[in-house]
Amino acid sequence: MEHRTTLERVVRAFLIGIVLVFFMFPIVWVVLMSFQTNDQILRIPPSVVFEPTLENYRALITGRLETQAGTLDIRFMQNLWNSFVLSVSSVALALALGVPAAYAFARFRFRLGEDIAFTLLSFRFAPPLLVLLPLTLYFQDLGLSDTYVGLVWVYQLICLPLILWIVRGYFEDVSPDIEHAYRTAGHGWWTTFRRISIPLTAPGIAAAGLLAFIFAWNNFIFALVLASADKQPVTVGALAFVTASGIQYGQIAAAIVLSIAPTLALALYTQRYLVEGLSLGAVKG
Repeated sequence: MEHRTTLERVVRAFLIGIVLVFFMFPIVWVVLMSFQTNDQILRIPPSVVFEPTLENYRALITGRLETQAGTLDIRFMQNLWNSFVLSVSSVALALALGVPAAYAFARFRFRLGEDIAFTLLSFRFAPPLLVLLPLTLYFQDLGLSDTYVGLVWVYQLICLPLILWIVRGYFEDVSPDIEHAYRTAGHGWWTTFRRISIPLTAPGIAAAGLLAFIFAWNNFIFALVLASADKQPVTVGALAFVTASGIQYGQIAAAIVLSIAPTLALALYTQRYLVEGLSLGAVKG
């Protein structure tokens, strides 16, 4: 029996190692590419032994990219800041609107409630190209073209349905008896929602917010069409590395490392909230 248990542990560790190598190898390879020149990256056969350089990161930070055709000015750091502003603002607005709406859909039954909820979810399913033309025309009429406000508004098509439907499921898992007991003690609806419902669903809200942030951060098509270079996020700004003299693979790899760092840091920081119990021992309904 002990021999079998040891064998199972070895097999499990081996399988986990294979999975880790499969998923982590592309990330490790991109990190290695970010410290190489184009000549080192394109050499045949490829090698993990090379003389590292920080020139790729220096070019991104200073905004001056050296190519065979000359010096090219890039706005990567501005694009990175745009991504941060757009993603944080979009998720904050989506949480402010989506969490109360999710609670209403979970707790109250009203006419056309499910139809409204499904309509909001359908916005997430619709391809962006379907709404880009009318949005472009509306934005021109409303003066929202090439503005942070307009992009944050459009990003609600990404964030709001996601938060609404995920958080709604967490609210439905919380027993209404807990809220009724608190309200019986003389507390109002808003106080109950703020002090009871929100804390019990905090892990779900954190998970929904994290997913919405990642989807907003990775969005490409909306900002490409509705914003100029001054407002475009890093996903669109990466097109600057495809130049007439060739593709700057080293700068692209460095840009990938810098662009995934915020989402990775956020995921590592919020993981402790994601593993907490939903109702903290409360009775299920």
